[in-house]
Order: sequence, then C-alpha cells, then structure tokens
Amino acid sequence: MKARTSLVLTTLAVFTLVISLWTPPASGQAIYGSIIGTVTDPSGAAVPNAKVRVTSISKGTSYEATTNADGNYSVTHLIPDTYNVRVEAPGFKAFETKNIPVSVDAAARVDGQFQVGGTTETVEVTSAAPQLTTDRADVSTTFSDRQVEDLPIYNRNFTSFQLLSPGNQRMNGWNHAASENPQGSQQILTQGQHFAGTAFELDGTDNQDPILGIIVINPNLEAVTEVKITAQNYDAEFGKAIGAVVTSQTKSGSNDLHGSIFDFQRSNSNFARNPFTQKTGVPSGNWNQFGGSLGGPIKKDKVFFFGDYQGTRSHIGGSGQERIPTLAERGGDLSDLLPTQIYDPCTTSGGVFVATCDVDPTLRAPFTGNIIPTTRLSQQALNLLKLIPVGANGTGLNPNFFGSGNNVLDSNGFDGRGDAYVSNKIHVFGRYSFQQFTRSGPGRLWHAPRHRRGYSRPQRR
Repeated sequence: MKARTSLVLTTLAVFTLVISLWTPPASGQAIYGSIIGTVTDPSGAAVPNAKVRVTSISKGTSYEATTNADGNYSVTHLIPDTYNVRVEAPGFKAFETKNIPVSVDAAARVDGQFQVGGTTETVEVTSAAPQLTTDRADVSTTFSDRQVEDLPIYNRNFTSFQLLSPGNQRMNGWNHAASENPQGSQQILTQGQHFAGTAFELDGTDNQDPILGIIVINPNLEAVTEVKITAQNYDAEFGKAIGAVVTSQTKSGSNDLHGSIFDFQRSNSNFARNPFTQKTGVPSGNWNQFGGSLGGPIKKDKVFFFGDYQGTRSHIGGSGQERIPTLAERGGDLSDLLPTQIYDPCTTSGGVFVATCDVDPTLRAPFTGNIIPTTRLSQQALNLLKLIPVGANGTGLNPNFFGSGNNVLDSNGFDGRGDAYVSNKIHVFGRYSFQQFTRSGPGRLWHAPRHRRGYSRPQRR
C-alpha cells in the first residue's frame, strides 16, 4: 500500500511539473488581425489545396496558406495594414482581391470562386471585403489610422478616443493629482463602471498603472496606427477589465520613407478675463506641442524602422483668490470680522485666567470688540505673517487677495520601433518608449519670498 501511494504521488508530481513547464501559445489578438475565406470552383464545390498568398502593400512582405478539404483558409498574425490576396490552383484562373484592410482583433473575410482557365490568367476582384468577427461577439469601436490623425482631439490626448465611443463619460468631481498623473490620463466611466476597470493595452502589453488605474504611456498620436475600444463581451484574455478594453498599436516602417512634423500653439492672450477671479487681468501663458515622426526601410521587404518624438511646453497661467490677514488683523484688531466673535482660550467667562490656555470652548470669555491685546500675540505667528502679503481691507471673511502665476509642465517623449520579417512564418518586432515630465508651480501667494520657487518634480514613464 505504501509503495502504491508513493507511486501515485510521484506520478502527480511529474504531471504537475510538466503542466507548469508547458506554456500555451498566445492568441495575440491584442496585436494582430487575420484574413479568412472559402474558395470554390464554378459549380460552388470546395477547392482543397489551393495556394493562398497574402501580401502587405506597404511592406511587400508575404504570408502563405493552403485551403483545407472544405476550401477554407486562414492567415493569422497580420500586422494592421492593407493587403492583397491572391489564390491559385491547377486548372483554374488565379483570382486576386486587392486593398483589404486588416484591423487588430478582427478577421477580414475574402471568399473567391475560380473560373476555368490557365494559372497564368488572373481575375481581379474589386469588391470590398467585409469585416467579420466569427470567433467573438464583442461590442467595439475601431478608429483607423486616418481617423486617429484627423479627429480634433483637445491637447492631442490619446485617452480622449474613449470618450468618442458610445457609453463613455468623464468622471465628475474628482481627478488624480497633477503630480501623479503628468501624462494626463482621464478618468472615464464606461457603461457606469469605475474608470479603473478600463484595461489599456499598447502593442499587446499591459499599459495600465496597477495602483492608480490609469494609462501609463499616453502615446503620441503620431505613433498610433489604430485604436480599438471594446465595451462588452471582450475576450477572456482581457479578464481583468470590468469596464472597457482600449487596445492600440504603434506604427511600423514600410518600403517607402515617410515622415511628419507638427507644431501646435495656444496662447492666454486670446482668452477673456474672468471678472470674478481675475481682478488684475489674464495671466500670461502659452501651450506649445511639437514633434514629428519618421519611418522607412532598413532592408527592403525585410527590416523596417519607425520613430517619433513629441515635446510639450505648457506654461499655463492661472489665478485664484484667498482671505489673508489685513494690516490691522496682524496687530490683533479683528473687529472687522464682527459679528463673528473671537474668544479667549486663556480666560473663562467668569473672568478667571488659566495659564495653560486650555479653557473649554463653551466656557471661554470673548475678546472685547474682537481685539486681541498685543501682549497676547504669538511672536512665532507674527514672524510667519511677515512671509506672506498683507491682505486688503475687506468685509467679513470675503476674499481680499487675488494672485496669479504660471503652472509649468514640460514633457519629452519618444518611441522607437523595429520590425524584421525573418521568414514567411517568423515576424519579430520590438518597441522602446520613453516619457519624461517636469512640473513646477507657484503657490497662490507666489510673490512672497518663500513662495517664488514653487516645486519641480521630474517623472519618467
């Protein structure tokens, strides 16, 4: 019995080890698309063993497949691009369908029917191939590279695309601190779910802060080729999401050298003054975003590169109002606050002085006329008051100081990507992204001696 038990335990241990070492193949749906279809002869019967060649128009790379016994074929792991499909079989004219757009996490269906003839003859199919998702029932919105480029996005913030799909709205009343979210990720609710329930994927890798629930790399729009936002019925590989899945892909190079350059500016000089908060006019400020991209071949049809850069210089003016002590209040005369009464923490209502100054608030005597004797003023407090401006004479607790200044957010970011097509079945790509932020901002009392410097916090993503 002991020997049998030992054998069973040993078998289970070996089986567990084998299972732990076996890694199932990744579906890669967050990165690739596919082309599927069925090939038939003139009578409508399936044509097996037909040769299918899918060729990228921009890169010249090709992928091959063969139809099965039912005439079906599938070419997977295609980088989002536009492709031509050519199908050949002995005894039939070849047919070719051109300009087939392939999107991420989607299958483009290209069916074909042979005509009798020689293989040197070609029938060109010009009808558009419909998009088809037979392996899932997700509800999604896809933005093509043209839409990413042309849609008017305020501040060119990538996360705004989520707001352009149905069922999304910004969270009101709360935002992350600017110092922990310099990349500008927005808090967006999808179908009423919390913003942290949105999963962000960039080139198939996790792009979400596990603590803050926001995007980590907020990509430059010049680098994005496609955006897909799935709100319902997303695949099991995105199991951590409860609200939406935002997948995006960076661009890759092609056989032609392509580039772009941009420069956007917005100045505070074009803004109107707020008469309630900007008593001294609109503070100076300027927002400038600039950069460009470049992509092309290293070896034609084989190796490609792509790179982009984006810089932001955001010196945005702001203003605010505050209630600070007037000259009389600094000397202990708080009579302008009446009928708000000031009480003496060292004297009881019966006139008894308590040296520890811890009289119960309900038993304290009021200062006559709201005037604190100069002998009772704290020298430490007087020294601190010297570090801030003197408030203008006002009424009650209404604001009597208006300040303005510039909040500075400078950022630099770039992406570098390389693609290599080793063979018909092996495609390797890699990407490196860098983002750096420097934020500084004055306090509301910015012109006081200790408040000029503000703070500066470099951050990298």
